[in-house]
Amino acid sequence: MPKTHQSPQDRGVRPSIALPRALVPPRTAWAVRAEQAVEYDVVLTRDLLDPADDSLARAGVGPALSAPARRCVITERTVEQLYGDRLSAYFRAHGIDVRRLVLDLGEEKKTIESVLRVVDTFDSHGILRRQEPVIAVGGGVLTDIVGFACSAYRRGLPHVRVPTTLIGLVDAGIGAKTGVNHGGSKNRLGSYFPARCTLVDPTFLATLPNRHLSNGLAEILKIALVLDRRLFELLEEHGSLLRAERFQGISAPGAQAAEETLRRAIGGMLAELEPNLWEDQLERAVDYGHSFSPALEMHALPGLLHGEAVAIDMALTTVISCGRGLLTTGQRDRVLAVTTALGLPLTHPVCRPDLLERALADTVRHRDGRQRLPLPADIGSALFVNDLTVAEVRSAAAFLHERGNDNA
Repeated sequence: MPKTHQSPQDRGVRPSIALPRALVPPRTAWAVRAEQAVEYDVVLTRDLLDPADDSLARAGVGPALSAPARRCVITERTVEQLYGDRLSAYFRAHGIDVRRLVLDLGEEKKTIESVLRVVDTFDSHGILRRQEPVIAVGGGVLTDIVGFACSAYRRGLPHVRVPTTLIGLVDAGIGAKTGVNHGGSKNRLGSYFPARCTLVDPTFLATLPNRHLSNGLAEILKIALVLDRRLFELLEEHGSLLRAERFQGISAPGAQAAEETLRRAIGGMLAELEPNLWEDQLERAVDYGHSFSPALEMHALPGLLHGEAVAIDMALTTVISCGRGLLTTGQRDRVLAVTTALGLPLTHPVCRPDLLERALADTVRHRDGRQRLPLPADIGSALFVNDLTVAEVRSAAAFLHERGNDNA
């Protein structure tokens, strides 16, 4: 039978009606632009828990406001055991009512669940949004967790950081970033939310174990290798003394070296962060040591601390730089010798070619499709490359593995 044709009306379809151009609603758009001034303080001080010093009691409170009488203070278990009584006495001396939360932490517990525990404490405390800055006293894991919670709770609570580890003093506690691990990846969730104030007190390092001192020295070595030759020379000459004295300045040379080392490390880090706080520019010298280390650290948990993974990353890229002629063999060997003298590893069983290749691929995604990989070019400066090959990485890993066996 011949095919019959139905009109749109017969099929129950309403025909479209073309409106005259004059009756078509015009496209409307609004462009919203705003700027937010960001200012925060990093203060190098000593004996912060002396009740005669009101720095901590006043930290994070605007000059026009009287110091509020309540604080939410968040610490980790070890800090509570070592300094809990002194913290209580300090706030009692200043007439501040404190609600405490003590967390059992480690890299394995740097998770969103820990963030939610902090958030629940804010709720139960009935914290005010602007006048009661949260105080985080602990290592980098704690300050990251508390900072992230503060950034998310009611879209922003002011907070104060009191880092108690060397890595917190020179790196984790002084920047704008917060982060927690997720899905097996390092710092996959996070925000840019600086504390109003970070109070850096080296006296906390007196109780720090040697391994955790080395952990922080890795981040100081990072600054030295790509930004500050003098800092490298300080570590080369006094690194062992700094570890032995725990930055307490027991001897005159130790006191001078500790002061200059901390000042250069913190100042160098902040000078790099300040003009690029939100990482609009993805070529960052302070990313040195952080191209392979996130994957190494997460795969070795709890076998590697953050700084130890960073040290392995720096050893790899030091060998790669030497292979490219950016460092002499003498400079390479100096860097590796200082790394070892600071109590840091050059390699680890998880440092396998397949993992390193995956780590580099993830770094490329993190840096928006390019390697943007900093390599030391002479000691104290760096350049960025986008053509690193898997063969170079494999060769550097094999060199370090053989060197480790030779030194065993």
